Amino acid sequence: MKILIPVDGSNGALGAVRYVLQLRAMGLRTSPVLVNVQEPASLYEMAVTHDPQVLKELRTSAGADLLDGPESLLAGAHVEFESEVAGGEPVNVLLELAENYGCAAIVMGARGVGRPDAHGLGSVAQGICARARIPVTVVPTPEAED
Repeated sequence: MKILIPVDGSNGALGAVRYVLQLRAMGLRTSPVLVNVQEPASLYEMAVTHDPQVLKELRTSAGADLLDGPESLLAGAHVEFESEVAGGEPVNVLLELAENYGCAAIVMGARGVGRPDAHGLGSVAQGICARARIPVTVVPTPEAED
């Protein structure tokens, strides 16, 4: 069963990866798909850089860096996985990629790297829960982030 795991560099995203590893330890045959979505470049970034290809390369590199920790967790547990860095509006891109990869579920952290003082679900988790056509498991934010 393929499970999409959004990764944004937050402890919540790492918690989602750890939760999927727990499911595997309990016997669930899963195939994780790690995805980092880089939001579109701002007008300021486009004005300063002048080169869309440079912006794309920077965002791809930044996304790959954010995938390093979760990929290491899975590789250390000898779990085969797929990963991708994509660009666009996170909720739309994540739902599209879940469908493209044939994922049967999404497991994600409750909050990403947005407002650290906020409580409850982050905007991406809310959007995914509201629009997903497959089951979504939201992993609570680790205590250290409260």
